[in-house]
Amino acid sequence: MKMRRQPFTILLGIAGLALVTTVALAASQVASPKPAAQASSVKPQAPSPKPQAVRKTTPPLPAVGFAPVRPMEIVRATYDFAAQHPEILQYVPCYCGCGADGHKANDSCFVAKRDPKGNVLEWDTHGFGCTICVDVAREAMQLYSSGADVHSIRAAIEKKWTPGNAAGKTPTPFPPKK
Repeated sequence: MKMRRQPFTILLGIAGLALVTTVALAASQVASPKPAAQASSVKPQAPSPKPQAVRKTTPPLPAVGFAPVRPMEIVRATYDFAAQHPEILQYVPCYCGCGADGHKANDSCFVAKRDPKGNVLEWDTHGFGCTICVDVAREAMQLYSSGADVHSIRAAIEKKWTPGNAAGKTPTPFPPKK
């Protein structure tokens, strides 16, 4: 007994051909760009790259002959922040009493000398041995990393550190007005 499968086979072939044609048509529409007449007049713009700050050069940190007051990775990070961001720490006071040593701001606790381009020529080793200096710089660094500007950073540091420490506050200038 022979069964008639011919109509079923033809129907199955047509359905398969339709599926292949639909997939091929859809793929070609995705792959090929619209003609110029159909293209949108508004072209998406690539985001403009953020200008990269020029990294200041620094000498190696000196060997001080004693263990730093905070873990070395924290001390290193605060020295690096002081080197790279004088526009912040030169306006942040220090509260350890180092003004008696000639320090003008928290920046002075880490950087002794810069060249005209702002590169560090000499470190001040005071920051290795002073928890207040490191902690103030670290807080300024964290505030800066969170997006705070120099005025907000100064205000936050003063709010936290001035009560009870006003006598030890460095004679730090205020940042320029916005």
